[in-house]
Amino acid sequence: MNQKSGKASIKLTQPVYILNSASVVGTKEGEGPLGLLFDKVGEDDLFGCATWEEAESKLQKEAVGLALDKEGLRPEDISFVFAGDLLGQSMATSFGISTYQIPLLGVYGACSTCGEALTLGVMSIAGGFADKCVCVTSSHFASAEKEFRFPLEYGNQRPLSATWTVTGSGAFVLGREAKGINGKARAAVTAMTVGKVVDYGLRDSMNMGACMAPAAADTLAQHFTDFAVTPEAYDRIITGDLGKVGQRVLVDLLRERGIDISKQHIDCGIEIFDGESQDTHAGGSGCGCSAVTLSAYVLKQLEEENWKKVLFMPTGALLSKTSFNEGRSVPGIAHAVVLESVG
Repeated sequence: MNQKSGKASIKLTQPVYILNSASVVGTKEGEGPLGLLFDKVGEDDLFGCATWEEAESKLQKEAVGLALDKEGLRPEDISFVFAGDLLGQSMATSFGISTYQIPLLGVYGACSTCGEALTLGVMSIAGGFADKCVCVTSSHFASAEKEFRFPLEYGNQRPLSATWTVTGSGAFVLGREAKGINGKARAAVTAMTVGKVVDYGLRDSMNMGACMAPAAADTLAQHFTDFAVTPEAYDRIITGDLGKVGQRVLVDLLRERGIDISKQHIDCGIEIFDGESQDTHAGGSGCGCSAVTLSAYVLKQLEEENWKKVLFMPTGALLSKTSFNEGRSVPGIAHAVVLESVG
């Protein structure tokens, strides 16, 4: 029987598997260190569409289609899709995957949405409520800038603490069997830790890493307590979107609690871009950042057994235009998922 572990975690007696996945990214992401690993790189960031928002919807549609095709599945084979994005009322999701006509459960955790979607999808399958689920998230640099900061036409200056919203979408097919139609599953999900909202009162929307790091530290500390493990239990501890500034804050916050993750920690926002040559300042962020990095890079390492066990933890900054303009702080949240090599 699946069981609650400690205050905020779930341990699965029977793993749920990531059967397959797909990643679709923009041109800048394709030029980065992981460029050759993505399934599809757009020829331009509009992806043949009229608007940035429509382009983001197309990212989701293509990522889901690719993931299903890889696994030899049709939309009617999927019980539920858990999906989300950064735009108002999750409009990229609404327009992106409506044509598949799969029962939809929309989720929002800002840049942590991939971790939230995976957690809910796994719980649905583990609880016997679904046979197969799809989890998909997306973000787009231009649509996010327009939503949260300034339209690109403004040409505004970005401080070095700012992160670059990833243009990309990652989709994952989950199932209860270790082998999919096309062979071995990519990874097994064996446990999850659900994060809570953590607010240190920071108000700088151009320093998302610092705003999200306290939530990442809180979820990690809770995870280690709930499962009575140390960082050495994992080959890698992978945050989603902290970037270089947030990474330093996270390591320092955990050291204050007597926890050192410096040897195991990597961040998707740091891995996806070459900060020096690509001028992305602190690194990458966005719902698509952790999703495409997980699909293209992390799962590949688990498949090849370079890593046996990792803790994947996307991080989100829970702000909106309204809260920011009213002078409110930027709370954070982070959800952790334990991934293991199938062998």
